[in-house]
Amino acid sequence: MKFGQQLRDALFPDWKFYYVDYPGLKRFLYDRTDKGYTADDEAEFVKLLGGELEKVNNFQQTKSSEMKRRIEYCEKQVDLISANTAPQDAKREQLDVIEREIDAVISEVYELAKFTRLNFTAFMKIVKKHDKNAPFVLKPLFTERLNARPFFRENFDELLLELSRLYNIVRNGGVDVDGGKDPQAGNGQNFVRQTTKYWVHPDNVMELKLYILKYLPVLIYRTKGSTRPPNPAITSIYFDNDSLDLYQGRIEKSEGAEAVRLRWYGDMDSTEIFVERKTHHEDWTGEKSVKERFSIKEKHVNDYIAGAYTLDAKIERLREEGKKSEQDLQDMDTLSRQIYDSIRTRRLEPVVRSFYNRTAFQIPGDARVRISLDTELTMVREDSFDGKPRAGANWRRTDIGIDYPFSQLPEEDVCRFPYAILEVKLQTQSGVEPPQWVLDLIDSHLVEAVPKFSKFIHGVSVLLEDRVDVLPFWFSQMDRDIRKPPTRAIGVSLGSSPHNSFVAIESAGRARGKRADSNTPSRNSSEQYQSEIEVVVEPEPCEHPGQHPGHHGTEASETTALLGHGRARAQRSDSWLQRINPFAGAGAGSGSGLGRDAAPFAARGDQPPKRIAVPVRVEPKVFFANERTFLSWLNFAIVLGSLALGLLNFGDATGKIAGAAFTVIAMLVMVYALVLFQWRAERIRRRDAGPYDDRVGPTILVVVLISAVVLNFYLKISAEP
Repeated sequence: MKFGQQLRDALFPDWKFYYVDYPGLKRFLYDRTDKGYTADDEAEFVKLLGGELEKVNNFQQTKSSEMKRRIEYCEKQVDLISANTAPQDAKREQLDVIEREIDAVISEVYELAKFTRLNFTAFMKIVKKHDKNAPFVLKPLFTERLNARPFFRENFDELLLELSRLYNIVRNGGVDVDGGKDPQAGNGQNFVRQTTKYWVHPDNVMELKLYILKYLPVLIYRTKGSTRPPNPAITSIYFDNDSLDLYQGRIEKSEGAEAVRLRWYGDMDSTEIFVERKTHHEDWTGEKSVKERFSIKEKHVNDYIAGAYTLDAKIERLREEGKKSEQDLQDMDTLSRQIYDSIRTRRLEPVVRSFYNRTAFQIPGDARVRISLDTELTMVREDSFDGKPRAGANWRRTDIGIDYPFSQLPEEDVCRFPYAILEVKLQTQSGVEPPQWVLDLIDSHLVEAVPKFSKFIHGVSVLLEDRVDVLPFWFSQMDRDIRKPPTRAIGVSLGSSPHNSFVAIESAGRARGKRADSNTPSRNSSEQYQSEIEVVVEPEPCEHPGQHPGHHGTEASETTALLGHGRARAQRSDSWLQRINPFAGAGAGSGSGLGRDAAPFAARGDQPPKRIAVPVRVEPKVFFANERTFLSWLNFAIVLGSLALGLLNFGDATGKIAGAAFTVIAMLVMVYALVLFQWRAERIRRRDAGPYDDRVGPTILVVVLISAVVLNFYLKISAEP
């Protein structure tokens, strides 16, 4: 679809006169270039373009101010209703009126965000067409004018926080829940916990946020005494060695595979650094994958890594203060020593940094549904494997902070991931399905399921591609446009009535038909999903979405091109469990992981072929099935051996010869069964994709058995007079 048609289809009719006159500008440009483009034509075009920029910027600023005033009005009304002593039923009616007004505001915020994105893209495209067809270069001049009217930099996060707070008050009958409860608090032990990750296209991020906050408030962690929301930035430094042993273990989901990272929240001035270790365990082992961590002051990090600092003094202080139990203090001491030993013995060093801004949604004190959305995800090299001391003697490089998009870095050091990452964590009682709105969300066009996605694995595989042999399975999805046409009404949009702005949400079961886009088939079964990810592609995973085949221009790619950020580096119950996670097994306890598929990439230049790690589900019953097959072979060998012993002990001369032959065959069968059992067990442990069948061994056994029977028959006939 051409952008002009896309713009006509996506614009909000009530605001159509305030959008960029993209068709008119394009028509002017083509008419004048056909006749010979002159300096007067250029002056007129620049004047028209400037007028369009003023029009869009003024409207955007006006509507943004209007949204803020409407939100302030709703806040005052909610405060008045909360302070009112009227009966609860009367309060509920008043709150319902406010809720409808909030719905209307949310819908307009969504349309305003889409208005901003579409107009910015329109400006980028018309300037690009101008520089391609006209004999003048307009991009540098227009960049300056655009920076003076930065309507595209409008941040709606503050509006979202206020809307979230208002919704939470209305949901609680006029009571403002301050989030004093532990946000991770559970509601018992008999729960099914499921976590799955999704990609979200930048075009769908705002709609997704507005949809979620209608059901869950934005979770805000505030330091004691602070009234300002914290910085949403999260930064992690991942450690590995020059052989990338931790990467290899994590991508293959080896039992006990570790990931070591140092994480901080907010800007570079944060003094508290969390040292974390994630350990992978398969479900069939009876253990759960765990994440353990302790905090350390930033000034002590270098000494800790060098072995010159321990937590002894901190632990003793905490013991005197009585803030932690003795067991917790022992666990902290043990963990700190184990992580240091791992850093020392494995020669771990900083390898890659991940940065993103996180928005979390959760009802405080209720862990049944927790959703987080990470945007502006960026991976940056921290290693010195190529001889460049990026961090020097420090534990992290200091030439960057949280200044996304890190335009000061060389492109080979940075990978800007093109999508947002949505993580859905569900904790439900056994046999109980999650809320319907969650199922509608994960089945909608807004998200693309990518189970087991890892920021660490993606960063290493892209930034250090020449050092890795195995690539993650999601590389085969990176060259496709993940946007899908809506298969049902979900999300937010402005309707004919301001009090009916939220589109009705249909049942997911009625609308789970085939995707209209043939390039993005449904992921509702593990077989369908696995058939998709086994496609072998040339790995270019970090290309910006606007550069993908089939993508229409996006605001993110155009922003990168226009504002000097540089081109992004080429990127290289059981039913609901299945819907949440395409790799979920028959029950909550089934294991899943990333196997090692031998499908190679075509070699590029002098680079060796790469393998893709394909998700392979491994459950305990797989091992048991292998054992049953082994026992079946042994049963056959015992029966055959018993027959052979009978012939040897009680048979005549011919029978003794046949008995000897069958004895040898029985022993061969036992040896073959043992070798086959061990071979299959090893492949299952390595999660090889297959095949697991053996056509040669059974064929040889059949031939030998037939030969023994024929020999016995021949000897018996020959011995008779």
